[in-house]
Amino acid sequence: MTNRREFIVQLSLGTGVLAAGQAMAQGAALSETDPAAAAQGYKADATKVDAKKYPKYAAGQTCANCALYQGKAGAASGPCALFPGKDVTAKGWCQAYAKKA
Repeated sequence: MTNRREFIVQLSLGTGVLAAGQAMAQGAALSETDPAAAAQGYKADATKVDAKKYPKYAAGQTCANCALYQGKAGAASGPCALFPGKDVTAKGWCQAYAKKA
């Protein structure tokens, strides 16, 4: 039989394991200096894209409305098919941008 103290300890340990699992499920944030990101011209803030260097860029294009973005609607960041294991910002952009259907 489990007493109250053991129950509380088990409950808190279980909660800690769940929280750690959720944190691991999220990818690490993609840095603009990451070699893969730099190769694609990734910017965490699309408004800072150099339009002369990336003429394909158009205002309003963001990771959130890209077909490669796999984050939830309204999330600040999420996974991208182009950068496995990394999260991009929803307001970011890279030259692989493809408008979501």
